[in-house]
Amino acid sequence: ETHAAAGDEQQTDSLVSQKREARLRKFRELHFKRNEARKQNHQEVVEEDKRLKLPSNWEAKKARLEWELAENEKKKECAARGEDYNRVKLLEITADDAERWERKKKKKNPDTGFAGYAEAQFRQYQRLTRQIRPDLESYEKLREDSGEDFYPTSNSLIHGTHVPTKDGIDRMVEDVEKQIEKRAKYSRRRAYNDDADIDYINERNAKFNKKAERFYGKYTAEIKQNLERGTAV
Repeated sequence: ETHAAAGDEQQTDSLVSQKREARLRKFRELHFKRNEARKQNHQEVVEEDKRLKLPSNWEAKKARLEWELAENEKKKECAARGEDYNRVKLLEITADDAERWERKKKKKNPDTGFAGYAEAQFRQYQRLTRQIRPDLESYEKLREDSGEDFYPTSNSLIHGTHVPTKDGIDRMVEDVEKQIEKRAKYSRRRAYNDDADIDYINERNAKFNKKAERFYGKYTAEIKQNLERGTAV
C-alpha cells in the first residue's frame, strides 16, 4: 500500500508538472505573438507617417519614374541588339490598346483651335514639358563631378556657369524651325505676287474675281486671251 501510494503521488506530480510546462509554453507563445504584433503595428505607424508626409502625387511620380527606367533599359537592350526601339515597341502594342490610347489622347488634349494668346502659350508649354526626358546618368555624373557645388547656397555663383549640351541645342533649333514652318503654313495672310495681273480695284473685288475664276475660268479662258491680244470679235 505504501508503494502504491508513492507511485500515485509521483504520477500526480508528473501530470501537474506537464500541465505547468504546457501553460508556460503557451504563455511564451502568446508573449512572442504579442511582441511581434507590437513590432508590426509600430512599423505600420512609421510607414503611414511617411506616406502622409509625402506629396499627394508621389505614387504617380514613383510609377512614372519606374516606367521611365524600364523604358531606358529596353532602349539599351534594343541598341545592344542593333534593333529599332520604336519598331520593337510598336510590335508589342495591340490594336485595342492603340485605339484606347488614341481616344484618351484626344480627350485629354483636344485641339480647340486658337482662342487666345494665353491659351496658345499654355498649350505650347504643355507640349514642351511632355517632351522633357530626364537623363539620370548625366545627372548622377554631374553631381559626382560638382561635389559640394552641386547644391548651391546664397554664396554660390551659379549665373553663367551652365553650359547646354549639343543635343539640347539641336533640339531647341529643331523646335524653333518647326514653329516657323507651322506659322508659315497656317498664316491667314497670303503671299503677294508682283507678277500677277491686277484685275481688281480693292480686296473685296479681288476675292470675287478669284471665286469667279475658280468656277468659270475654264469657260472664259479663250475669250480673255483674245481680249488681251486684241483679236476678239
